[in-house]
Amino acid sequence: MDWGMKNRLSQLIKSNGRCMFLPIDHGYFQGPTSKLERPGETIKPIIDYADALFCTRGVLRACINHENSKPIILRVSGGSSMVGKDLANEVLTTSIEEAIRLNASGVGISVFIGSDYEKETLLNLAKLVDEAERYGIPVMAVTAVGRELEKRDARYLALCCRIAAELGARVVKTYWCENFDKVTNGCPVPVVMAGGPKTNSDLEVFEFVHDGMQKGAIGVNLGRNIWQNEHPVAMIRALRAIIHENATANQANDLFHTLKNEKKK
Repeated sequence: MDWGMKNRLSQLIKSNGRCMFLPIDHGYFQGPTSKLERPGETIKPIIDYADALFCTRGVLRACINHENSKPIILRVSGGSSMVGKDLANEVLTTSIEEAIRLNASGVGISVFIGSDYEKETLLNLAKLVDEAERYGIPVMAVTAVGRELEKRDARYLALCCRIAAELGARVVKTYWCENFDKVTNGCPVPVVMAGGPKTNSDLEVFEFVHDGMQKGAIGVNLGRNIWQNEHPVAMIRALRAIIHENATANQANDLFHTLKNEKKK
């Protein structure tokens, strides 16, 4: 592995082998998502607790402070929306030259395995890896499922992650599921957990994150479960305790409530 690739990966994945990515790229297919109407304002109180920011070039240029910024993972796929016919119909939207211009530490792309556009999105990934590796930029593959939430089982996600790794992704982002170790055990590159839709309780978030970390994930790429929470600072600090301080789900929940109550005083 070349020095540049090692250096960029070390910016994203900390020396303990763990990471906490904060995604705010939802607008590329959802538009002005609730609590993310003004991305720069949304992340102000929580960005210091993230290890890297996952966003599009438009939001990066318009909303993110260029001084003392966190490492950037640049979203480089898109082309469909929530009101379109198929979320899986994505293409590469951002060139590797643009990623270099923006000083990105990594790039991220979605693949939709099992969809009508499986081949196209996998070829997008392969092409991106070819280009990104030339310049020492790591690719994070996102195993997206669109609206088909029932696909989130270990067998399907293990298939997705392995294929993404086989095509050259340096990191794979996928959903937590029951028997999550079946997913991580079959993936030869680091796996980070996505959050998905906001959960019914805060403890539920802490429980699945802790379980995933125990079963082989190196961290998370959580957005809505943090910045849509009524107490985003308490939430991200509690999650960070699980990832970087080996806290249990209950310890994280206690920390969350302590921080939440402190803010009320």
